Amino acid sequence: MIDPADSVDSTALRAVVALSEDQRRRLYRFARMVRRPVSREEAAAAVGISRKLAAFHLDKLVQAGLLRHRFLARDGSRVGRRPKVYEPTEASFEVSIPPRRHEVLADILVEAVLTEPQHGSARIAANSAAYKRGVAAGTDLRGQLRPGRLGAERALTAMGNMLAHHGFEPDRTAPRCLRLRNCPFHPLAQGAPELVCGLNHALIRGLIDGLQAKAVEAVLTPTAGECCVEIRAAE
Repeated sequence: MIDPADSVDSTALRAVVALSEDQRRRLYRFARMVRRPVSREEAAAAVGISRKLAAFHLDKLVQAGLLRHRFLARDGSRVGRRPKVYEPTEASFEVSIPPRRHEVLADILVEAVLTEPQHGSARIAANSAAYKRGVAAGTDLRGQLRPGRLGAERALTAMGNMLAHHGFEPDRTAPRCLRLRNCPFHPLAQGAPELVCGLNHALIRGLIDGLQAKAVEAVLTPTAGECCVEIRAAE
């Protein structure tokens, strides 16, 4: 299905904000460099700040998803609280404005490579993979909303809310028309516009079918600098 991240991923933004503070950034760099769990005391000593301040910044890095913490078992010679240590998570973050979803395109193309023999060509396999991903996302959305029968305007509203979270920047240009102002796969679309536009079209068609929104349709309307797909009331 489409990745459930917001149009500008809130987790990535929290990570960027966390690392904008100099002492926090140096603590994170130290935690990555030593390649083992570090205590508050040694982290504080490494960057030249107090243990209390180091603890504050380390916990902020945990909240941002950049570090994780755990408590070490006592060795028998210590009393009181178990020592708390920190280590980097495996998470990686990217922030792009307008948002890009290259990982979604990569997933679709990987599936296309794996299923190409079943479809006879890479392009057909890619369109099929994109359509299936859209169907799964639309089915999930229908399960969440339980909307019953969808007319064109309600369908466009539901799809607009979802597509906004995935970087398409939907614009309700008319009550029964939704224009997608951003292609999440740009600038890759510049190198292979027919392929990427076809995948976008298949993805949105799948979303419509999964949502069971028969009152709307996805139409290819290529426009420079925007997504090639427009969603409108079905004729």
